[in-house]
Formats: sequence, C-alpha cells, structure tokens
Amino acid sequence: MSSALTDLCRYPIVQAPMAGGASCPQLAAAVSEAGGLGFLAAGYKTAGGMYQEIKQIRGLTARPFGVNLFMPQRAAADPAAIEVYRHQLAGEAAWYETPLGDPESGGDDGYEAKLAILRDDPVPVVSFTFGCPGSDVLESFAKAGTLTVVTVTTPEEARAAQLAGADALCVQGVEAGGHQGAHRDDPAADGAGIGLLTLVALIREEGVELPVIATGGLMRGTQIAAVLAAGANAAQLGTAFLVCPESGAHTLHKQAMTNPLFTRTELTRAFSGRPARGLVNRFMREHGPYAPAAYPQVHHLTSGLRKAAAKAGDAQGMSLWAGQGHRMARAVPAGELVEMLAAETCHARAALAPESP
Repeated sequence: MSSALTDLCRYPIVQAPMAGGASCPQLAAAVSEAGGLGFLAAGYKTAGGMYQEIKQIRGLTARPFGVNLFMPQRAAADPAAIEVYRHQLAGEAAWYETPLGDPESGGDDGYEAKLAILRDDPVPVVSFTFGCPGSDVLESFAKAGTLTVVTVTTPEEARAAQLAGADALCVQGVEAGGHQGAHRDDPAADGAGIGLLTLVALIREEGVELPVIATGGLMRGTQIAAVLAAGANAAQLGTAFLVCPESGAHTLHKQAMTNPLFTRTELTRAFSGRPARGLVNRFMREHGPYAPAAYPQVHHLTSGLRKAAAKAGDAQGMSLWAGQGHRMARAVPAGELVEMLAAETCHARAALAPESP
C-alpha cells in the first residue's frame, strides 16, 4: 500500500487541504501537475460546492488528487459557556458592524452527502480530519478504488485508524498550522501536543505499519528529508503553499506570513472553539484565554466577524492560520515550489546517504 500511495505522485510532496478557501482547485491542480499530490479541502463547503470543485480540478489536471473531509462532531459543548463567549464578543460585533453567527448552524458539515458523492464519482484519495470513520465507510471507499487517509495526532489514534482499515495515516505534529486533527477534543490535553519527528518515531515504535504522510511546520526540502529518514513515506505542507499565487487565501493572510508584525504562532480556541495554530494577533490575545471548547459552535459564532475583518482590511481580527515555519514562506508559483522542494529534498537525502566504499 505504500507503493500505491507514493505511485500517485512523482515526488513525496503532498499539499495540505487547508479549509476556508486556500486549497482551491487551482492550487491543487498546480501541485499535482508539478509532480506532488494536490488536495481539495471540502470542510466548510456544501456537498454541491465540493462536487463543483472536483469538476474544476478535473478540468485543470488529469493527475491524481485528494479530497479532505471533516468528521461530524458530537454536540458536547456547554451552552452556558457558549452564551458567555457570545456576550464577550459583543464588542467585536459592534466594531465590525456585523451580527454574530448562529452557533447551532450544524455540526456534521454535510458529511453523509459528501460521502455519497465521493462513492458515486470516486476520486483517487479521500482523507479524514477530526476523527476516524467506521470500517464500513473505509471499506466502501476501498471497493470504489479510493485510497483513504486518516489524520492522527497520537500513537493511540494511529492504532485505531489501522484497526479500522485506513490505507494510510496523515501524522500531524503540534507544529502544524490550522486545526489540530485530534479525534477527541479534550481541553485537558491543551498544550500537550507531540512534535512531528517524535510522533512519527513513536508511531513506528508502536508497530503501526501503515504508510505515513508527515505534516507539521515543514517548509524546506531538508525537513522533508528528515521526516522521510524518520520513517515517513511522504511529507505534507500547508503554510508553504498558502502564499502561492494559486492559493485562495486572502491577500492579508498571505502577507502576514512574512510580516515582521507577526512574530509567533500559538494554538488557540478563539476563532473556532477547537485548538488551531495561527499567528498571534489582537483577536487571539483578547479572546483566546476565554474561548470555550465548543467546535463548531464557536466557528459559526465568529464566522461573520472574520469575514468582516477581512473586508475591512484588518488582519488583527482574522484567523491567520500558520505553521511554526511561516517565516520561511516563499511566494512563488505552486509548481515552481514543488520543484524547489523536490530538489532540496534530493540534495539533503544525498548528503545523508553513506558514501560508497
């Protein structure tokens, strides 16, 4: 199955599915065309919207690509805590002159409808975030000829995904930008994430044999070579591709990656109610300490605020998701970036190889 995964692309380079607009058909197609594996992010889209994007990417490339789905979330949030946070955000709503969203707008992200479309009109790869599907779902994709990838953040999650019948793992270190893909959102575990290299090693030590796509803070070919040496079969990069011209990310978001005003990243629940890594800005500083563990309720609550901040040109009110290596971002076309990363990886692996006698 490792060869089935790596045969999809010329280079062991996967473009991360970044929900919210960045991972659009143009970006995914450009990465796949250049020899990587491009991904569409179906999160926060309707099933129909996802289908239209799949049609678009098929019109742009004949190369393999993937689609990422969010697993449905249990409604375990405390309504009282959400209401307290709503009151705290009242000043933001007044400042941006926009109402707060309805926190009960839905928690399944159109999951079943998206599954039906992807079964009826299969794509090469489907990955899952925020949980592991049941074995019946994974088996149905296997019958359709689709490889399945489950995002994991601990060795325990990796074992569960292998037991369920996943074809591969996306092993996400705590360095990763955007949401942590933990299967269970446990506030008691905040700040206890595992670094990528250690996590890959732990999962291999546990005897998990599935192919591994390593992700978290990777920006250079030297880092890709490092995770491959640690036992990964491929590397997934998000922030590195976010600044490419093909990316659908907002211009302010792209500029913030290398703006000296934003010096560091943190994990926060401020924007969505789930731990996600982004550039530290005013909104995160003021509201992060008080945001409840309530995903996707807080996401729905703040959605209008984030859009209004972007429209007003105010990066201090936006969710500027970014990995720890964001300062190394290179604003070059996606295809060119894939070639640069591949060359850097090849050079680094050659330097690591033992000399012939």
